[in-house]
Amino acid sequence: MGGKRVVVVTGASGGIGRAAARAFGAQGDKVALLARGETGLNAAAEDVRAAGGEALAIPTDMADFDQVRAAAERAEAVLGPIDVWVNVAFSSVFSEFVDIEPAEFKRTTEVTYLGFVHGTKVALDLMLPRDHGTIVQTGSALAKRGIPLQSAYCGAKHAVQGFHESLRTELLHRGTNVRTTIVHMPAVNTPQFDWVESRLPNHAQPVPPIYQPEVAARALVYAADHPGRREYWVGGSTVATLLANRVIPGLLDRYLARTGFDSQQTDQPRDPHQPANLWKPADGKDGHDYGAHGSFDDRAHPRSYQLWAAQHRVALATAAGAALGLAGLGLLRGRCR
Repeated sequence: MGGKRVVVVTGASGGIGRAAARAFGAQGDKVALLARGETGLNAAAEDVRAAGGEALAIPTDMADFDQVRAAAERAEAVLGPIDVWVNVAFSSVFSEFVDIEPAEFKRTTEVTYLGFVHGTKVALDLMLPRDHGTIVQTGSALAKRGIPLQSAYCGAKHAVQGFHESLRTELLHRGTNVRTTIVHMPAVNTPQFDWVESRLPNHAQPVPPIYQPEVAARALVYAADHPGRREYWVGGSTVATLLANRVIPGLLDRYLARTGFDSQQTDQPRDPHQPANLWKPADGKDGHDYGAHGSFDDRAHPRSYQLWAAQHRVALATAAGAALGLAGLGLLRGRCR
């Protein structure tokens, strides 16, 4: 799959978006990179070129629909018709809800939810007349299970889930060849924990287990190549959380109330001078390129066996069927003796 497609990746300056852009570039794709931070964008473009792809960096605030539309027009003018659009960009506030200012909650929603809406709208305006294209939404386990200290982010991701389901049914009704799918991520080692707007006493961290951004990137590329499934779950922790939320949501409420505050903080005090990217890109202040990885490399898993199983489910089902068949044959022979 892949190779010389035109792919748009939002939030491409760091974290999952950065790793995904590099992964598409490794397939030989032409990648348009959208984000606010120009230092990270330019470095991401170099990553894509080094991996074997063609890159176009376009500074864009996903909360501004006119900027998103202009970015898409430029991408098509330079690279050609867009085949794949991957929405990744987000922002957040780590705080109890009572301490979040309304403007901060609004901004998080505009970037993390409406940014996806804007990207999807622009992509569909281009793809539907051609009856061709794929839109991949980056979801989260928190799109289906809210946790403390991330009410703005959880609310936005829940909105993305509902939006995806509604849009998918409309596309099915149309009978179009334009596809959409969503990939729900686990906790990922990205720079967001070094630049997120935070009022926590200690440094923020992903809820363990933590996965490397390349795991998420591989999932997004696979979803772009196989958009027939309505959604993908990445990481055993995502599967466990979502299944538990279906069966024992009330018990999970109490568990998260007891553990969710400490599990999202390290034992190190938060730096009161750390950058915050809610209103401005974090790399705009010091020109620092944050890259794809956060500060938890020593604790992050480089692979997801659950993702591997999802990618090979047909082969696994066939093998399981063959094993059951052999077991049944052995049982039958035993009875016939």
